[in-house]
Amino acid sequence: MALRFRPFSLLALGLAFLAVLVVNQGLSAQRQAPAEYEYLVLATTKTSTMEKELQEAAESGYRFAGAMGGKRVFGGEELVVVMQRDSDSMPRFEYKLLSTSKTSTMQKELQEAGDAGFAYRGQTTLKKESVVILERDRALANLRRFEYRVLATQKTSTMQDELRVTGAAGFDFAGVTVAPTTFGGKEVMVILRRLVTDS
Repeated sequence: MALRFRPFSLLALGLAFLAVLVVNQGLSAQRQAPAEYEYLVLATTKTSTMEKELQEAAESGYRFAGAMGGKRVFGGEELVVVMQRDSDSMPRFEYKLLSTSKTSTMQKELQEAGDAGFAYRGQTTLKKESVVILERDRALANLRRFEYRVLATQKTSTMQDELRVTGAAGFDFAGVTVAPTTFGGKEVMVILRRLVTDS
């Protein structure tokens, strides 16, 4: 005599199986410990010193997280950088810091860094100079090269036009700063980039 299963029995079995899956997923999520991070704050008044400290931190597994330049409470200005790592972090990144008040110099040095495989990570200002931090991943099997474009002007309308042209050429926005110029006033500097592909 063949066994016959009633429809409600199959439904009950399916619901019980689904309940077991939900409970197991909940237990797995509880067993997963939340990620823990360590932070390192670097601060200096000299950009040359900051590049050295960035590299030393990177050798200990830290990676660049953010930067800001500004005035200190007791006078003067300093550059502050926050580095971050987790329990699995390994030394794999190297850093380059560029600092200049001249747009032409920044364009030249940025492109040299891009040709060497350094990627844009952040920018700020310090003592009327633009500061850019770049990063290269030594773990990558193939070097990624970048083409950079630096736009600088005191007029936002001019920046709008230049961004339109540069964007049409395939350049992606990286960052922007507003800094006082050597001769007074303020200048908007925008950095854009595009990945160089082998033709």
